Amino acid sequence: MTGLLKTLVSLALSMAMLAPQFATAAGTASPQNAQVYFIWPGDGTVIQGGKFWLRMGLRNMGVAPKGVDFPNVGHHHLIIDAELPAMDQPIPSDRNHLHFGAGETEARIELPPGKHTLQLLLGDRDHRPHDPPVVSKKITITVR
Repeated sequence: MTGLLKTLVSLALSMAMLAPQFATAAGTASPQNAQVYFIWPGDGTVIQGGKFWLRMGLRNMGVAPKGVDFPNVGHHHLIIDAELPAMDQPIPSDRNHLHFGAGETEARIELPPGKHTLQLLLGDRDHRPHDPPVVSKKITITVR
């Protein structure tokens, strides 16, 4: 083999060995035109009393419970007063990252008085963000 051919073969073998690492880091594929959004509340909404019904929408994909392995489906996660999590890791589950793994599209939420930011992130069967991520616009609400 020539030097160039040996280099190309070596490079191809190296890439083949690394491919599984990259495949597991990326989430389940999502369509480029997928959109997750808030039906209610809207940006700037003032909520009296702290309890409200959150309504979540999704376009060009379907909603399915966690563990369901079909193309172009996922389930909602609500990010409260936090930045988006790492896109190559499972979405955390804590008071700032609410999981709707049963496939819910609405939920009763309670927040303390004050300003809050909300953002939706669609997760795949394993609570990982899709590739590309399906993320809503971040909104701000006020609880009185």
